[in-house]
Amino acid sequence: MGESFGIYKIGLDEQIMPYIDMANLACGFHASDPVTMHQSIRSAKEHGVAIGAHPSYPDLVGFGRREMVCSSEEIVAFVLYQLGALEVLCQSYGVKVRYVKPHGALYNTMMQDAEVFKAIAKAIAKYSTSIKLMILSSTKNSEYEQIANRYGIELLYEVFADRAYSDEGFLVSRKEHGAVIHDHSEVLKRAKLLFEEGVIETVSGKKLSLKVDTICVHGDNESALAFIKSLYELKNDYSNRLR
Repeated sequence: MGESFGIYKIGLDEQIMPYIDMANLACGFHASDPVTMHQSIRSAKEHGVAIGAHPSYPDLVGFGRREMVCSSEEIVAFVLYQLGALEVLCQSYGVKVRYVKPHGALYNTMMQDAEVFKAIAKAIAKYSTSIKLMILSSTKNSEYEQIANRYGIELLYEVFADRAYSDEGFLVSRKEHGAVIHDHSEVLKRAKLLFEEGVIETVSGKKLSLKVDTICVHGDNESALAFIKSLYELKNDYSNRLR
């Protein structure tokens, strides 16, 4: 969220904010600007939404979705720079950045390259070990936990309601047909499987059992608002059943 900048409006943030628990806010490298960051933080605070930094490679033109070859030192600096920018704006509203969720290509590379993962974990640890790192829940969770433990940081595990999964538990490339799911009923079907069985269905129909702390929906998906309202109702329904 918070991906508008200048005269460009992206997403339906004000309409979505009342229905979510956590917001991954862009920090200026793939989208957003200081004014948008201010507005996003203010809105999140008003609705009691936890704020996460959403740092990316410095690729505004490519919306942060193009992989870049960077050294570990560069990645540490990129993440700290973006985290710091969002955090100081948060302080002006009396709130804090609770977690970091890398964006786009940086997120995907982090899940494939241990050195990139280490660099991001190191950046967070250099700032504050109270800030958690959100990663893609997969069959390799234990490997990432070991790295995170070395840096003294905690992990949050997420799954995607609107993205297709490979049998290995990774996101299907956006270059592939069907990588982003736009069908409302399909998103709800996937969410129900997560709530009821703790599994996600892959492109081949295989069911993967995954640890889940949060379900992600992309704010720039044109169906995001409808998806999120339905997921909000579904979550409340299951919460009421457990009481």
